[in-house]
Amino acid sequence: MRLTLVPTQDPRVYDDAVRSLPITSPLQGWGYGEARRTLGQEPLRFLIQGQGGQTVGALQLLRKRLVPGFSTLYAPRGPALESLDLLPAVAEAARKIARPGDALLKIEPPHPVPADGRAVVPSEYGPFRRAETEQPEHTIVADLTRSEDDLFAGLHSMARRNVRAAAKLGVVAGRDDDFGAFWEIFTATNERAKLGAFPRAYYETMLREGNAYGGEAYLVLSRYEGKALAGGFFLAMGTTTAYLFGGSVRDDRVQPDGTPYKDAKAPDAFYWNAMLDAKRRGYELFDFWGIPRVLDESKHSYGVFKMKLKFSEQRVWYPAYDLSLNPAAPAIVRALRWRKTQNNLRKRGSADDVL
Repeated sequence: MRLTLVPTQDPRVYDDAVRSLPITSPLQGWGYGEARRTLGQEPLRFLIQGQGGQTVGALQLLRKRLVPGFSTLYAPRGPALESLDLLPAVAEAARKIARPGDALLKIEPPHPVPADGRAVVPSEYGPFRRAETEQPEHTIVADLTRSEDDLFAGLHSMARRNVRAAAKLGVVAGRDDDFGAFWEIFTATNERAKLGAFPRAYYETMLREGNAYGGEAYLVLSRYEGKALAGGFFLAMGTTTAYLFGGSVRDDRVQPDGTPYKDAKAPDAFYWNAMLDAKRRGYELFDFWGIPRVLDESKHSYGVFKMKLKFSEQRVWYPAYDLSLNPAAPAIVRALRWRKTQNNLRKRGSADDVL
């Protein structure tokens, strides 16, 4: 099949296509691209059309400048498609819209591959070759089409116990407009774990623009006696919501008699109520967004993994694929890997990726 990438400047038309396609992701939504614009990346949006003019996909590319004369094209958890069988034709269509300085196209098809050995991760799709991801390749998801009782029964026994304990103490968790409280939790978590973060404007832009054209961007906070102790930032599109950023803080308050506050299990209340909120609003897939490729109990990421595993054991892969657009591509891939390693060493004292 011959496909054409038709550029569009209409965010509603574009997001309508992304939302309606069976293989899709919130990161292909217009709002995510606008957030990336604050980082100096250029979002490009296309409708993918077949020979009869029918729309069979949508593609948001981020053009990322590397050095003078060279850039990469990146489809964050994309493209959105009717079928993965279209990917070889997407590659040929992409070559036609690439600039001479675009050295590489990276895609991350939003089609989860079960991590239980039931399916083999494809090594290629036509000219696309398996490559390193930018978004977390390994993640945990939860099927929200089950009843609330089934979802709760499927939690780890410790999660069920902690959710009940939080409710008994009066912890309240749900959607919340207090971006300042989220930011305090998020930045404290990043500092504690030596993680990187983008400027505040990036998240504020995503929150605003993610709600503008048909998707959703929202916060969920978990509060104990008014104080926000855990929370997260979600981006949603179609039937999927993704927990992109978040964390928790310790409750350092003391009672009038000087005794510290009880552990209110606010993170457990956050995860459970975020799942319930998504289910009640019609989302079918809850993406916990990222677990480590290699499990290491000494690292912060292992604790994140264990926490998420309490709420779902459905582990999946979202592999990435590269398409070389000019002869400089192999050298650029090596340079990007080197730069990422150096950033990890500078920020966290380790060459390993966060996830």
